[in-house]
Parts: sequence; structure tokens; C-alpha cells
Amino acid sequence: MARKHVNLGVAPAKADLPQKVCAACGLPFVWRRKWARDWDRVRFCSDRCRTKGASGEGREA
Repeated sequence: MARKHVNLGVAPAKADLPQKVCAACGLPFVWRRKWARDWDRVRFCSDRCRTKGASGEGREA
């Protein structure tokens, strides 16, 4: 049985997606589908930054 394509519409351009700055590393990150429900509460770009927390030293060179 053939599977139907899930995304029947046109995907938005990456430039059109909402963007935030990570509270731990200071780097920008864009909206992801898995964050759709919680986008207002998302503060960190990754699990690593979340464990480091907002009090991290910032971006390492």
C-alpha cells in the first residue's frame, strides 16, 4: 500500500519562520514543528543549552 505525502501544502521558507535567541549561548534559532505547541515557552536552542541554563558563560570559541 502506497503512503500518502503528509505535507500537501507548500512548506514555508526558512526565512519566514519565527526566530529567537538562545538564553544560554546567545545564538539565534528558528521555529521547529515539534515546538509548535510550546513556542512561547521555548528559551533554549538545544538540550545541551537547557542543561547549561541561562547562567551559562555564553558562547565558547
